[in-house]
Amino acid sequence: MRLKILLPTGLFLDRIVDKVLAESSVGGFCLLPKHIDMASTLAPGILTYFEEGEPNYLAVNGGVLVKQGDAVRISSRGAVAGELGELQNEVERMQDEAVEADKSARSAVARLEAGFVRSLIEVETR
Repeated sequence: MRLKILLPTGLFLDRIVDKVLAESSVGGFCLLPKHIDMASTLAPGILTYFEEGEPNYLAVNGGVLVKQGDAVRISSRGAVAGELGELQNEVERMQDEAVEADKSARSAVARLEAGFVRSLIEVETR
């Protein structure tokens, strides 16, 4: 299979691989060359791909994975290659960033809703 990982800054990885192990929000999964075509969102976590039986590890900051035929394409906000023990810290940082981004988005929506309600009250009292 050909694994391509795309980041906002460009192509991060383009390799011929034997298999790919990834994590979605509902659990981990394995892709082999004859696996059915599929698409999945990825949770921030460790992605493992095998080249000639040797494992290689990446920390990915979420994203989308699409397997179509012999091609596996991943689009992610960020990826870091390294050793398994080192990458766990990177994954935790990515997860913390995701939590903070979610809090920020919820806060922005709450401010918008409050502003909308105030506007309705002002119109109603006129």
